[in-house]
Amino acid sequence: MPEHLRALVVVLGLCSAAWWFMQPAIAQASAAQTARQWRNLWFGLTVAAFALGSFWIYAGLAVVLLLAQRFTPVRALTAYCLLLIVVPAASIDVPGLGLINYFFTLDQPRLLALVLLTPAALTLWRQSDSLRLGSTWADKCLMGYLLLTAVLQLRESNVTSTLRGCFYLMTDMFLPYYVASRAVRRLQDFKLVMAAYVMAVSLLGLVAVFELLRHWKLYTVMTSALGLSWGYGNYLGRDGLLRAAASAGHPIVLGYMMTVGLGFWLYLRGEKKPNLRSSAPMLLMMAGLLATLSRGPWVGAVAMVLTFVFTGRGGMRKALQLVVAGAATLAAMATLGIGQRVLNLLPFIGQTEAGNVEYRQRLIDNALIVIERNLWLGSTNYLQTPEMQAMIQGEGIIDIVNSYIGVALNYGVVGLALFASFFASILWSLWRTQARLPMNDERRTLGRSLLATLVGIAVIITTVGSTIVVPHIYWLTGGLGVAWLTMLRRGVDARAL
Repeated sequence: MPEHLRALVVVLGLCSAAWWFMQPAIAQASAAQTARQWRNLWFGLTVAAFALGSFWIYAGLAVVLLLAQRFTPVRALTAYCLLLIVVPAASIDVPGLGLINYFFTLDQPRLLALVLLTPAALTLWRQSDSLRLGSTWADKCLMGYLLLTAVLQLRESNVTSTLRGCFYLMTDMFLPYYVASRAVRRLQDFKLVMAAYVMAVSLLGLVAVFELLRHWKLYTVMTSALGLSWGYGNYLGRDGLLRAAASAGHPIVLGYMMTVGLGFWLYLRGEKKPNLRSSAPMLLMMAGLLATLSRGPWVGAVAMVLTFVFTGRGGMRKALQLVVAGAATLAAMATLGIGQRVLNLLPFIGQTEAGNVEYRQRLIDNALIVIERNLWLGSTNYLQTPEMQAMIQGEGIIDIVNSYIGVALNYGVVGLALFASFFASILWSLWRTQARLPMNDERRTLGRSLLATLVGIAVIITTVGSTIVVPHIYWLTGGLGVAWLTMLRRGVDARAL
């Protein structure tokens, strides 16, 4: 049996077990019939991607299935979250039909944006009750950043490449934010979108554990079978263990996605007394997060949980208790043999691959020198500078493992200010607004969840560049933050939803 079909059998077995385990929790958040529809769609497209042997055939099938659903805008966003990494975000060129070399590159997120988010955005744009574009600070910052990046592409590109770049900005940045910020209007809408995302990443929890234990990357063969170009999916190890990546392509990206899913689960878990199966999505995502052996997402997850606890009842006291309990646990682990091995994997404490931490510090130091030379608008040739050439790794690449540094190098402090202001404006508004609501108000729990998730994202992207699906998720989550603020401004009563 070909390797990609053997991998399919394993993925189906693992994900079927994960689905059985978490089905009650997902059904409770989204309704049983909706959960079954999501299951059928996710498993169906997974089988198609592994078995068909051509991305074009897979894409055609996906387009037909998705368009036949006639999704409302919020349902389209839900399907986008569910299917974002059902196929790795590897790309293929759309042929230019003899007119140009190629029209644009297509990957799974971009395919979903075209089929799902574009019709949803057009529908929302025509609705008179949709929030006007530019009416929030987040809108202004995003539009300013989008316009700046579009104009600065002219520095190194011809007209065709610039148009192609602008197209990517619309599909990868604007559409996820715009649809998320305008389509989601009720608590039930938030539950649907968050539950779909949680289901998608939870299904990969057992896959990640399998990759860690069996040293076999299951989705790498899918990209080869589909004929896709993929600069990721390599076997990366740490302390003799394989770092799981599943369909995310890179361990840090998978850890980032798991952390965001855990942030959403802080709201979806509800107030009922948890049991094993009702906590299944959380357990699966935690297992997937640990299996990545990615320290940046671990730190981001800790920051996220502390933020959520701090904004709750008795927040300061409970946050301090968590910190003390964590410190005591680390101290106890230091006395055990296996505990010492775990401690060695932790950032700042352990010695395993300490050079990665040093590389990140050197990157900041060298990048600041380069940024100072092109302070306001960045440059296109920063990789050729002596400071950045000194950062070449053994693979022969310069890895910009910090999204903020990447923005500043490309677009200067103007671009960085717009980029950071987008998140800062949403975080500040979330912080102020959730604090005004009663502690037992469901809307406050949702606001705390979004605030904590965005804090976790802000921390994690200091350790990973804006690559693969990283930007799609932070623009989408920012959009959900704006949607929550809009819901509060419109005076929607949670009891009526």
